[in-house]
Amino acid sequence: MKPFERLQKHNTKGNLWIYILFLLKKQKLHAWKIQSLIEKKFGFKPGLITGYRVLYRLEGEGFVKSKSKQRRRVYTITQKGKKQLELARQFYKDILKQLK
Repeated sequence: MKPFERLQKHNTKGNLWIYILFLLKKQKLHAWKIQSLIEKKFGFKPGLITGYRVLYRLEGEGFVKSKSKQRRRVYTITQKGKKQLELARQFYKDILKQLK
C-alpha cells in the first residue's frame, strides 16, 4: 500500500468514530442513516457491520447514547463525545499547522 493510501485508509475507515460523532453533533440519527451520510458527505463507504460495531463501542464508552424509537435505535452524541470530537479537531489542526 502506498503511503497516501495508508494515510487515507487510517483517516477514514480507520477512524470512523470521528465521522460518526461529527454527524451526531448535527442531529439524532439511525445507524443506517449514518452510513449513507458518511458516503454522501465524506466520499467513502464504511463496511455495514463496521459502523454498528463503532456505534456500540462509542455507546459503551459513553460517547453516544441511543434510544429505541419505532423499533429503531436513534443515536445522539453526549457531552463526553463532543469533547472527544473537539480533541480530534484540534489534533488535525495542529498537524496541518506543522505540515506548512
